[in-house]
Amino acid sequence: MKIALIDSGIGLLPAAAVVRRLRPDADLVLSTDPDGMPWGPRTPDDVSEHALAAARAAVAHRPDALIVACNTATVHALPALRAELEPGVPVIGTVPAIKPAAAGGGRVAIWATPATTGSAYQRGLIRDFADGVDVTEVPCPGLADAVEQADEDAIDRSVAAAAALTPMDVRAVVLGCTHYELVAERIRTAVSAGRPDGLPPLALHGSAGAVAAQALRRIDARPEPAATLSTRLTVLHSGREGTLPEVALMYAEGRLLGAANPVTPTH
Repeated sequence: MKIALIDSGIGLLPAAAVVRRLRPDADLVLSTDPDGMPWGPRTPDDVSEHALAAARAAVAHRPDALIVACNTATVHALPALRAELEPGVPVIGTVPAIKPAAAGGGRVAIWATPATTGSAYQRGLIRDFADGVDVTEVPCPGLADAVEQADEDAIDRSVAAAAALTPMDVRAVVLGCTHYELVAERIRTAVSAGRPDGLPPLALHGSAGAVAAQALRRIDARPEPAATLSTRLTVLHSGREGTLPEVALMYAEGRLLGAANPVTPTH
């Protein structure tokens, strides 16, 4: 079994790590786009073009499924990716976990990039899955870039700024960018610090688990967490084969994937 994932950068680590835990025997293909990142500020057509290039590079390695591990690429490129690749390769997009967050009741905050916050796409998801729920959209300028660079100070500043915009009595936070899942516990700590006593623990809702599970379902595969570990990890940098970037090891998900694979130094 082989699962491919695409993103502009290390935002694909959370979903890749879940796939690794669910099916340790799966070979992984991680296709990133360092030459074109970040995708967020690009036009929809540019995002689609870069996502297609990353996907084509990944599909050349003959995966059984392709995960679009990026919210921006899912919004702008999913139809084009599916038109080109399916039915040969199932394509699984990433959607913010608004539905499960809203199902728990109480106030919900959605942390997302400035481009996604207030967009017709996100407002449509709120309308479809959180109608009648008190939802606050929280823009997080600079957070994805800070996570991509593992810039600790910038991460702290961006998380603190977003936490200040998050209602103190919020019950759940939706992590509306795959990069944010890499710093989920820092987000939890920052938001929880301002919550009144007596509230239930803050719930965080990412997409990695659901996306990985859906990829397995699409290829009729069951989770087998006790399966023998595969050491086959293919990493593509704008189509060029390499290894995990050193920055990936700053995060637990990257360390999980890199445990059996060498890492490219940044110097």
